[in-house]
Amino acid sequence: MAVLFAVLIPVLMLGVVLALGRYEELVLPGAGPQPDALDPAAAGPTSSPGPAGTPASSP
Repeated sequence: MAVLFAVLIPVLMLGVVLALGRYEELVLPGAGPQPDALDPAAAGPTSSPGPAGTPASSP
């Protein structure tokens, strides 16, 4: 009987977590990230300085 609980409890808890995630999406539909936050290229070009120091010698 204990083996049955050891197998079923994690599966049931996974189902609970997934159901709560779906419920949260239904209750809070506008809480997702903005489209600009998902695509870094949409934010525009950024310039960064090159690496400091001298370049490594090639073999």
